[in-house]
Amino acid sequence: MGRIKTSMIKNLTKKLYAANKPLFKEDFNSNKLVLNELIKTESKKLRNIIAGYLTRLVKQERLEE
Repeated sequence: MGRIKTSMIKNLTKKLYAANKPLFKEDFNSNKLVLNELIKTESKKLRNIIAGYLTRLVKQERLEE
């Protein structure tokens, strides 16, 4: 079973994805590096959760096409 994401993380991730779609890929590590430049956060855990959700959004969108 997966981990449940809070609405704050979902909303933030969707805003970042809508504003910067071409920067994100289906690769978690590349999304992590892009996030380091877009947002300033002290928490690696928060960055990783957002990067993982971004990766999932990108993969879902590619499957729908």
